[in-house]
Amino acid sequence: MSSPRVQANPQSSLLFGEEAKPGFRTKTAATRLTPEELGELESAAESAGQALSAWLRGTALCAARQRPADPAELVLAEVWAMRYALLNLFHAAAEAAAEGRQLLPDSVLKIRDQGDARKLHQARKLLAEFFARESKERARMP
Repeated sequence: MSSPRVQANPQSSLLFGEEAKPGFRTKTAATRLTPEELGELESAAESAGQALSAWLRGTALCAARQRPADPAELVLAEVWAMRYALLNLFHAAAEAAAEGRQLLPDSVLKIRDQGDARKLHQARKLLAEFFARESKERARMP
């Protein structure tokens, strides 16, 4: 029997037999840049008041964690916000009329802002529910 080969990590500062502690950065990512590109990055990091490595890490992680905008998701979010606004405006206007008062402009703006604040979350929720139902239906098919 042969034992598995273990390759040394030349980037690691860990001593033989030590294990990385959770939460510590032990991996590296490298890239090649032109001198002009490096100058741009150093200038941006300096403007941000950060070391180049910290600025690169933060910028790369921010970009990696951003969710790309799905056009269908954005359209669904806007449709949901319009539906939310219309239903709530009709309801608020009917309540105001029943009480013999007018619907105030601030109420309209508040309803709009509530819809805008919730629309993307609601669109994602609707899509997740739709795809969950769709996958269940496919699983039942022979």
